[in-house]
Amino acid sequence: MASNSRTDQETGEWAVWCPELAGCTSANDTEAEALENIREAIQLYLEAKPIQVTPGAISGEVTVG
Repeated sequence: MASNSRTDQETGEWAVWCPELAGCTSANDTEAEALENIREAIQLYLEAKPIQVTPGAISGEVTVG
């Protein structure tokens, strides 16, 4: 999955985001740290989260990749 990065000229921080995942962003002092953080952010974004369903609901699972 691709990410974009750029540095803020005023603060010197690196901002990194993943265009495919709305709101999946990160920032840090160095590009390397920002990229490490975005990897974790992407993993957390895509992590399956348990949900509660009402009794009798029909559910299924889809695996991608």
